[in-house]
Amino acid sequence: MKNIIMLICVNLLLLSDISSQKEPKATEVWIPEARVVTPAKNNTPPSDAIVLFDGKNLEEWSSMGDAKAEWEIADNCMTVLKGKGNIKTKRDFGDIQLHIEWRSPAIVKEDGQDRGNSGVFFQQRYEVQILDNYNNKTYSNGQAGSVYKQHIPLVNACKKPGEWQTYDIIFMAPKFNKDNIKIRSGSLTVLHNGVLVQNHVEVKGTTENVGQPKNIAHGKAPIMLQDHSNPVSYRNIWVREL
Repeated sequence: MKNIIMLICVNLLLLSDISSQKEPKATEVWIPEARVVTPAKNNTPPSDAIVLFDGKNLEEWSSMGDAKAEWEIADNCMTVLKGKGNIKTKRDFGDIQLHIEWRSPAIVKEDGQDRGNSGVFFQQRYEVQILDNYNNKTYSNGQAGSVYKQHIPLVNACKKPGEWQTYDIIFMAPKFNKDNIKIRSGSLTVLHNGVLVQNHVEVKGTTENVGQPKNIAHGKAPIMLQDHSNPVSYRNIWVREL
């Protein structure tokens, strides 16, 4: 009798499970709820963004020696001043979504790597190249939209010299354990002017100009913009911490 009762119970549980699989509510998740973020509107950042440059001042930036950043500000943008050096954010960041707009000089004087060259460095180590590659050939893993010397962009989405361009970038930082051994590579996803040019590619280490990538343990660190002696301009820079 006991065995019969147990068999009936098992069958009832199986029937209940089969019935729940046919019920849509059985797979609905209500908690937790996604928090509300007001999207960007009229070229303004989303509501949870940290604004790094709004065209007014360089209060969020410093020189590499932690002194005042000395790039030029005019017409709601900042422009590299040759010889003033790279600048970096005063804040440190890990995983982020970055929006940045940039413009190479309208008057073309050089070619190759000397034409509108700058770069955005995540954690001061991992560069997404900025370069005027509109009818300007250079090595493919060093052109605009490349993860410098590591990944060639899927396409060349450059606009003409002097036109504003956008990068929307998802950066996931590398992870190191307590013994300073890398246990997860970083990754980059890059949209250039709304076009996907890097699709969740592995950051192999530091983006070196000479030699192989290095993987020295570190934590959160600033975003850096490069002075490559070309008057590249920037505007509307914001990040969302992920």
